Amino acid sequence: MQDTSSDSNTQTKNGAKIENFRRKRHIGYIILTIVLLVIPFIRIGDAQNHVFLLSFDHKVLHVLGIEYSIQEFYVMTFMLMMLFVGIFFMTVMAGRFWCGWGCPQTIFRSVYRDIIQTKLLGLRKKISNKQEVLKLDTPIKKLKYVLGIVLFACIALIATADFLFFFVPPEDFFAYAKDFGEHGILLGFWLAIASFMTIEVCFVAENFCIYMCPYARVQSVFFDNDTLMSIYDTKRGGLLYNPNGTAIGIPPKKQDPHNECTNCQSCVKVCPTHIDIRKGVQLECIHCLECVDACSAVMAKFNLPSLVTWSSPNAMEKRSKPKLLRAKTIAYMVILALIFALLIFVGKSHKSMLLNITRSSELYHVRESGAIDNVYKFVVQNVDKDPHTFAFEVDGDMADKFEIIMPDHRGKKEFLIEPNEPKFLVVILRAKGEYNDSIDTDKNIPLTIKSYATDNKDNINIKYSTFFIYPSKAIIEKKLHKQH
Repeated sequence: MQDTSSDSNTQTKNGAKIENFRRKRHIGYIILTIVLLVIPFIRIGDAQNHVFLLSFDHKVLHVLGIEYSIQEFYVMTFMLMMLFVGIFFMTVMAGRFWCGWGCPQTIFRSVYRDIIQTKLLGLRKKISNKQEVLKLDTPIKKLKYVLGIVLFACIALIATADFLFFFVPPEDFFAYAKDFGEHGILLGFWLAIASFMTIEVCFVAENFCIYMCPYARVQSVFFDNDTLMSIYDTKRGGLLYNPNGTAIGIPPKKQDPHNECTNCQSCVKVCPTHIDIRKGVQLECIHCLECVDACSAVMAKFNLPSLVTWSSPNAMEKRSKPKLLRAKTIAYMVILALIFALLIFVGKSHKSMLLNITRSSELYHVRESGAIDNVYKFVVQNVDKDPHTFAFEVDGDMADKFEIIMPDHRGKKEFLIEPNEPKFLVVILRAKGEYNDSIDTDKNIPLTIKSYATDNKDNINIKYSTFFIYPSKAIIEKKLHKQH
């Protein structure tokens, strides 16, 4: 049978290997925890932006030190696509590997059940028996039980605060924490999420994985016969269940002395979702590989490899290595690479300012002087880290044929915009000459408006295409006649 374990497994005197996936998993938990705790405090580049921050307060998105304004949140689309395609890819290749090795629910359950209840408070006898029902038959045990919940609630508050750091930067969070009276919504979110986490981990427990987790309901769709999973070798160990799922009721050794399963129940006792892996692939299995560790420790005493391995149905049948690279997984990798390339392309097109122009409901105005005006609404946003003074101009061949008027600024053509702040302006474009020889129809004149920072025109600028409607001579004469 193919051994999928690494070289760091324990070697016994008789040559058999004892798997230690639990140790590897816990090391992974520690690394993941440290990374998630540290990332919110890391700043990148001269702008000192975050690695990742989605701030609804400041209306900005930080990704690897690049800042995007709210108008550029389309970047999130590519990130969400990568997330979901990545989950599908992981499931096709390694089943519910995420559930056992990266899911916060599994990590926090290990902290609460294995560390707090078992190691610290001694409410459970051993980590290897997760089927043990707590007996709170003494005041001391009840007190320890309550203390365990309080200890985890403190961990939940820290974990929730760290989660909120990805939406409220730590410097803002700690400033708001000094006066939660003025920031009740943040306090409410913090306490609500921490309370939910405490209830879910301490009371709902693995029932969340079995009955409530949506991922558990869809993951089986992505499985195939080459997907890695925890598998019991029925050919070596013997059958304990009929094809319809009912128990045979006769231990494997009594069915056939050559069957290697001793029916010690070690793989059953250690399972956090309370299943018997010998029954076959089941929805409740989270691929934590605790059963592989337990069986390998027992079978090593008989100088035999584990009856439960992390392999695939095809590899188990053919006694070969699991086939990880296949058409389906390669297709997912190609899709992920394409999405990542699109994300990089979109990231490079990031601007230091944004401009949006919309026309007013009225097509044009004919002034008493005969001038023709079109009214527009300009929205300019400075997405640079520094404040800048901005101005407008008509770009191209039409630059000397139109005049820009900003009535709210008393003739001033420049205005200051702070970082990440939008500016709303009413702008009039006035034609300096006549552009329509027709007496029947209005004329659409294409224009390009350029906005720029006066102190950095070459690097901070943007162009926007719009049009100017010039009325026919008949309309001009009619409106001038009415005005006089």
